[in-house]
Amino acid sequence: MTTQISHWVNGKAVAGTSGRQSDVFNPATGEVQAQVPLASTAEVNAAVKNAAAAFEEWSQTPPLRRARVMFKLREILERDSKKLAAVITAEHGKVLSDSEGEITRGMEVVEFAAGIPHLLKGEMTEQVGGGIDSYSTRQPLGVCAGITPFNFPVMVPMWMFPVALACGNCFILKPSERDPSAGFMMAEMLKEAGLPDGVFNVVHGDKEAVDALLHNPDIAAVSFVGSTPIAEYVYQTGTATNKRVQALGGAKNHLVVMPDANLEQATDALMGAAYGSAGERCMAISVAVAVGGVGDALMEKLEPRVRALKVGPGTDPESEMGPLVTAQHKTKVEGYVDTGVTEGAKLVVDGRGLTLQGYEDGYYTGGTLFDDVTPDMSIYKDEIFGPVLSVVRTDTYDEAAELVNSHEFGNGTSIYTSDGDAAREFANKIQIGMVGVNVPIPVPMAFHSFGGWKRSLFGDHHMHGPEGVRFYTRYKVTTARWPTGIRAGADFIMPTMK
Repeated sequence: MTTQISHWVNGKAVAGTSGRQSDVFNPATGEVQAQVPLASTAEVNAAVKNAAAAFEEWSQTPPLRRARVMFKLREILERDSKKLAAVITAEHGKVLSDSEGEITRGMEVVEFAAGIPHLLKGEMTEQVGGGIDSYSTRQPLGVCAGITPFNFPVMVPMWMFPVALACGNCFILKPSERDPSAGFMMAEMLKEAGLPDGVFNVVHGDKEAVDALLHNPDIAAVSFVGSTPIAEYVYQTGTATNKRVQALGGAKNHLVVMPDANLEQATDALMGAAYGSAGERCMAISVAVAVGGVGDALMEKLEPRVRALKVGPGTDPESEMGPLVTAQHKTKVEGYVDTGVTEGAKLVVDGRGLTLQGYEDGYYTGGTLFDDVTPDMSIYKDEIFGPVLSVVRTDTYDEAAELVNSHEFGNGTSIYTSDGDAAREFANKIQIGMVGVNVPIPVPMAFHSFGGWKRSLFGDHHMHGPEGVRFYTRYKVTTARWPTGIRAGADFIMPTMK
């Protein structure tokens, strides 16, 4: 018997009525474990209508009370983190420890949002003119939507909705149909935390649901994380309908290994950053740039580690890497390996064709390692989103930096070096949104903000943190005078403060 997943609208589970649904697989076994409804435009619009009706009261709720909901949500997430992690692993496939780490990073944003009374404080200036004061405020937008990817079914939504809700907005979450159960669970948690009905809603769906959100006039803002072509579509469509949009796209993150780098640390970094979560991270390292002859020594350390990578179901505590999310994605990733061989890259470790006893129908592929990759190859240019690491060799630091800066994506990058001057130069001049120095995955903490440059981000605001508060609010300045008597006569000049 497969589980029937529901939408969440106006504080309760709602069955789908479109007649369309999608299978949800267990990537470890290949079995169908649930079915999720795919919302029609009418179903999406109904959820938005409920959220719009809840907005007036929620937006007028004092920020301190909204913060208390975040405090309670944090407590519930801590209590039920194991249960939520098990759901992530069952539908995504990542190992349980990685699922638990995802929840922790999401909870950090909840903790940040709990400080919203301070974060929403404006500024005031007395006597900008005779008897005139000016003060600024930040006010919520209305109903906001989040369209989130399969690779982080908890963390990425929690990079959006805690800040949006704390700022006084209502929220519609459209999670990935590949692993939708976590979104429903978070809705239940928010209700238990005291969030009023209608303020947070979950609608499952595919392109029809996405388009319905983008075209609904009551949606004020859209946050998106996914591939670059879809991010660009969401940005163009959403802004064309007068919405505020932040759309985070693809990545091809480089880790530059300098000749003076600690190779043990660099190897550990590459293993975790390239093969953790089967490479299905927008901050995964997929290109290692070996500078100035360090390539041979780096490969000597990498090759045996990749061959020894422990691949298995995410529930096995011995597993270092779980399966890919779907059979179709496994085919796509292994197709890129085929292309890399055809284009002339040196295939050092081949992860294709991996079969595990007892899990023959699971979507497993092993870690793959290429050497002598060049910038004209597809495996270098494209985001593979799988456990495939390409090693590129350059003679100088300048050549390595040029590779990073020339790539169309600008999400994250890192340098491993013992030279402070090289590290400072890299951090200062590299054209990437998030930079690591001897840190392989430089995901900012919640009190900073997450986002890339170039074709990794469409829009003006990064996600969560201070940028999130700015994205989910409008800035208003009020200038006020309280005259002691009735002022006679009209002024026909530009107001000046005297």
